[in-house]
Amino acid sequence: MAVHNFIAIDLGATSGRVILATTSEGTIQMEEIHRFPDTIIQMQGHFYWDLPAIYQSVLKGLSIVAERGIAVEAIGIDTWGVDFVCFGKDGAMLRLPYCYRDPHTVGAPDEFFKRMSRKVLYNKTGIQIMNFNSVFQLDTLRRNNCSALEAADKILFIPDALAYLLSGEMVTEYTIASTAQMINPRTKQWDEDILKLLNLKAENFGRMIMPGEKIGTLTEEVQRLTGLGAVPVVAVASHDTGSAVAAVPAVDEKYAYLSSGTWSLMGIESQEPIISEESFALNFTNEGGIEGTIRVLKNICGMWLLERCRAEWPEDLGYGEIIAQANEAEAFRSLINPDAECFANPESMTKAIAEYCEKSSQPVPQSVGEYARCIFESLALRYRQVVEMLRTLSPLTIERLYVIGGGAKNDTLNQFTANALQMPVETGSSESTAIGNVMMQAKWAGVVGSISQMRQMIRESLTDSKHYEPQQSEVWAAAYKKFIEITK
Repeated sequence: MAVHNFIAIDLGATSGRVILATTSEGTIQMEEIHRFPDTIIQMQGHFYWDLPAIYQSVLKGLSIVAERGIAVEAIGIDTWGVDFVCFGKDGAMLRLPYCYRDPHTVGAPDEFFKRMSRKVLYNKTGIQIMNFNSVFQLDTLRRNNCSALEAADKILFIPDALAYLLSGEMVTEYTIASTAQMINPRTKQWDEDILKLLNLKAENFGRMIMPGEKIGTLTEEVQRLTGLGAVPVVAVASHDTGSAVAAVPAVDEKYAYLSSGTWSLMGIESQEPIISEESFALNFTNEGGIEGTIRVLKNICGMWLLERCRAEWPEDLGYGEIIAQANEAEAFRSLINPDAECFANPESMTKAIAEYCEKSSQPVPQSVGEYARCIFESLALRYRQVVEMLRTLSPLTIERLYVIGGGAKNDTLNQFTANALQMPVETGSSESTAIGNVMMQAKWAGVVGSISQMRQMIRESLTDSKHYEPQQSEVWAAAYKKFIEITK
């Protein structure tokens, strides 16, 4: 069978990677070529993404591939959602893009709702209300008379901006645009009423394309800087969760997925958006997926909690040791709502957790193990709460949970999740985002022809998938009651 090489540019909220993927004999092999930090710059009271540094790191990764003399068929890009870059009429970037964690959108939804109600906005888009959604970022910039927005000819989401820097083509990929809360999920086009409130038009964005379409080829400049040839840049599900969900190794439709990383994204795949009074009340989102599917999901503050705690702990304290200490700590000593606003971006995460426990009359964690156990158990119980919500919304039976992303390696959290949900948990690849990215490139190249073929190749390539059966049902049922009481 022919060998095909693809490059996935996979950018997460803390780090980015250039990954080389090779498909052969019905399997896929991944190799991390270059890893780099996705730097956030704090400057003049705001948080920005250092997009030029990210771009230079991407070029370095591409150069390494070129130096090895590997023939590459395509390149695909995926990143986090909602953030965007303003470009002028001359094609130049007008300023660094804001990071979604910037505080300038605190209270922004309420300002927007003065002109369009919360319910109308949700019914139009099916997207859960979160203050950093692009619609609220853009409205905040408009209200603050942002000079970059006023001068912008084109607004490109982060993966689209990188694709432009690599190919010279300005596009808007559908799955990333769907996170903006400005797209009608039924028509898959911009909502004109929302754009009008922002003083924008569809022409202010790149042409809309779907996953699996060609964007362009590397510019002559990029070819010269990297040593690669005229390699096609292909649209994948450029929202990283969209790529991750594309890589769920499911064999049927009776499942929920959990993309577990800095954020936990829990949901189902649907052929149609689920927009109802109930989904509105539960604040579920309907984001674009591959092949016209809709990802009905809820954002949950995931390993961000632990990552921020780790920043306060000794540098030599490894992840394995943290988990070991969590396993030794007392069970259900302290529980938190992972999605409480106080955990969004505190100066000290340990202090935020301590204050939450004090206010809810619980023991304050005293050790690394107690903090980690509190986080893991709270996440598992929150996952149960969200699965129960999904069961009220989904027309399908949910019989198992697939965990994909970095959290697939966390045995403790995955077992806790099986215990909390009282149903089997199976893991996909910890590289699901990059794999989903690559598989859409492979579909474009004709290596696979459908989602089912993609997932079959993914299943046959998995070497470290694990299965967790639920345990301690009565203990975890009691813990869930405690969790609901504390967090309500």
